[in-house]
Amino acid sequence: QVQLVESGGGLVQPGGSLRLSCAASGSIFSIYTMGWYRQAPGKQRELVADIRSNGRTNYADSVKGRFTISRDNAKNTVYLQMNSLKFEDTAVYYCNAAIRTITHPSVNNYWGQGTQVTVSS
Repeated sequence: QVQLVESGGGLVQPGGSLRLSCAASGSIFSIYTMGWYRQAPGKQRELVADIRSNGRTNYADSVKGRFTISRDNAKNTVYLQMNSLKFEDTAVYYCNAAIRTITHPSVNNYWGQGTQVTVSS
């Protein structure tokens, strides 16, 4: 019913930048909070940043001042601009969205398939 498709991951040198995108599609009635999580090898999945439908944002302390989350409601898309990347930013990045579908009144969390970000020299 709903799909989240991520793009934009890859290999980058320390200090470099990447921009992730995540587009939601399907039987969408409304999208509430959208966010990005990441999971490094051997570690738990953690919140990187999220953004509410009114534009209010929230960031993990480790990325404040370096990452910027934004969304385009007309395109059902959320972005993550990542600057000044560090080795410790290496992880699989997952998109998440709280969505109410046309066919069901409840709000459910949906996940993308993940995109690898590797910071290496």
